[in-house]
Amino acid sequence: MKKILLNAFIGIGLSIFFSFATFAAELNILNASYDVSREFYKAYNPLFIKYWKQKSGDDLTINQSHGGSSKQTRSVVDGLEADVVTMNQSIDVDILADNNLIPADWAKRLPNGSVPFTSTSVFLVRKGNPKNIKNWNDLAKSGVSVIIANPKTSGNGRYAYLAAWGSVIKQGGKQEQAKNLVTRIFANVPVLETGGRGATTTFVQREIGDVLITFENEIGLIKQEYGADKFDLVYPPISIVADLPVSVVDRVVDKRGTRKVAEAYLQYLYSPEAQEIAAKFDLRPGDAKIAKKYTGTFPPLTLFTVNEIFGSLKLAQSEHFNDGGLFDQIYTRK
Repeated sequence: MKKILLNAFIGIGLSIFFSFATFAAELNILNASYDVSREFYKAYNPLFIKYWKQKSGDDLTINQSHGGSSKQTRSVVDGLEADVVTMNQSIDVDILADNNLIPADWAKRLPNGSVPFTSTSVFLVRKGNPKNIKNWNDLAKSGVSVIIANPKTSGNGRYAYLAAWGSVIKQGGKQEQAKNLVTRIFANVPVLETGGRGATTTFVQREIGDVLITFENEIGLIKQEYGADKFDLVYPPISIVADLPVSVVDRVVDKRGTRKVAEAYLQYLYSPEAQEIAAKFDLRPGDAKIAKKYTGTFPPLTLFTVNEIFGSLKLAQSEHFNDGGLFDQIYTRK
């Protein structure tokens, strides 16, 4: 009888052990991110998985979803169960707050307004820069074909639009002059892709356009994949600071029981190890010490913030990108 009871207890114990083992093996989170962040997170995720294993003993799987930042936000609102979002503009994260998925003060939960690193808008041109493109005004010249993501669906495209507009204001120009420049630039846009990666494909693979406006961190990836001998990087003398905010999706992590690992996943983005990876992928580190090590990677240029020129990204969204806003007024669809 004792032997039978002992075997039963052993069986129950093994069952419990394997249940926990199975749970640990199935621990997973989903990161919904903008579309030109793929390569960075491919490098970052294994680093965090190793860190989390050492810290907790848990095995972890990190799944990724990528697309235009605004489209990704809409997917999360519509039910995509992302544990975290890593976006390229604060208004997309604000939309989650507006839909009661996260608290309104989400930006206060992590350092630097929940922005672990930044980027900026730059130009990629054909090798030798045959159209001699050097600044935002050059994009408005006759005969120049400009590839840019749709600023209504892409944070990449939105920052590019605001960078062009703000370059005029930063130099003392008037709003009407800024509107005129942006109108002429978009008259040179043959096709609008919904996201930054789509715009890259149009420029690089379909070989449409003389210049691609995209995030700085996209350029190195393009040259690596398609050959540095095919393109030149041009830094406009004035550009914009593109904040890349992150947040846990509270409603999802509380439902799935993943808050602890999801919060750690975002907190670890601020670690020296993660900041080093960010710099190697041409993302501008928020850590001043790490940024100083990479001053040669990021040439000096005049950068302005969205708040400096437009008041806030929410105000810019309302005035420029909402239906019937300035972008709809200036852009004539081809």
